[in-house]
Amino acid sequence: MDTNDPSDRVLQERIRAGDESAFDTVFRSHYAHLVRMAESVVRERAVAEEVAQEVMLELWRRRETLQVEQSFRAYLLRSTRNRALNHVRHQRVAAREAASAAIDPPTAPSAEDQMLGTELERAVRAAIDGLPERCRAVFQLSRDQGLKYAEIAVALDISVKTVEKRMGQALAELRERLDQWLPQRARTRGGGREE
Repeated sequence: MDTNDPSDRVLQERIRAGDESAFDTVFRSHYAHLVRMAESVVRERAVAEEVAQEVMLELWRRRETLQVEQSFRAYLLRSTRNRALNHVRHQRVAAREAASAAIDPPTAPSAEDQMLGTELERAVRAAIDGLPERCRAVFQLSRDQGLKYAEIAVALDISVKTVEKRMGQALAELRERLDQWLPQRARTRGGGREE
């Protein structure tokens, strides 16, 4: 632990031991700051309060493995910022999907297409689950959450170069594991989308 505030160290140990009054102290000290941080990103007070509550709830859920490397304030503000950014990204994706569905309503797939789609979905899920944990974390933050490499670096506390390396490893492994599903052209030229 690298914090200069001994009271943070004591609070962390007490929270890790399940001391609800220590958690309540952290909650009361930081909640208002977290709401303001979230509101500056999401622009809605109710959503900002929800984001701040989720961050505090996650702190309590993960208390036994809690490792706050900096002050509680810095840790919680960073967690809140990341969660608020994820909320905004999710809203944008949902809005795009809704707009797309309104413009081009989907046609019902055939039974064969549905079966192939299900098999492909299982193969992709298994391939992603089979990635080494660090590569999988980078891949999912990029593809599922829509984070940029610099944001992933901040979220995982690693360098952008490390993010690039792990993403390259993840894509190479996924191409290998999903080779039978890739079009022939993608196989011959190495395929896949690089960033």
